[in-house]
Amino acid sequence: MAARRSATVSRCWWAESDPLYVAYHDREWGVPVHDDRILFEFLILEGAQAGLSWITILKKRETYRRAFAEFDPAAVARFDAKKVEALMGDAGIVRNRLKIASAIQNARAFLKVQEEFGSFDAYQWRFVGGAPIQNRREGKGDVPARTAESDALSKDLRKRGFNFVGSTIVYAHMQAVGMVNDHVTSCFRHAELAPKRAAKKS
Repeated sequence: MAARRSATVSRCWWAESDPLYVAYHDREWGVPVHDDRILFEFLILEGAQAGLSWITILKKRETYRRAFAEFDPAAVARFDAKKVEALMGDAGIVRNRLKIASAIQNARAFLKVQEEFGSFDAYQWRFVGGAPIQNRREGKGDVPARTAESDALSKDLRKRGFNFVGSTIVYAHMQAVGMVNDHVTSCFRHAELAPKRAAKKS
């Protein structure tokens, strides 16, 4: 079954009964993002999620925002060893030293991309031609873990010094920020996020 029905609304299979999942699915997942701060937030959260469930990260999201300076990349780039130790003691985030260090390194790499391209938004969206890829996924088995576009973006990010940006992580990021529309066709959000066709002139 491609989608589940909740309160007469058909959703993607993964948007289960947890209110956080439902709200995230209905309001954020797949919505095109062009705000650099939000793009940075998703990039860091996707890296933190590696090896864990996304619901775990959603439950820690507010703590992450507080711990990582509201995901201001310039502020995170200034985090030092003392700050790392403080974060390692914060039970509200994933206390993985490699992931914390990666977030700081990624912030510094993020700033370099902004300097080169004017914005991270301008850099990232080049990999899908500036507009969301409109897919028609029928069910869970139709959604890939990675694509040629995520492979290309992952490779370029790693070349620029980013960590925890393997192609699978990057594709999850692309789905989250609307670079691809991977809502299944039976989900009410698929049509809502598809480009609206202009009305024909009579």
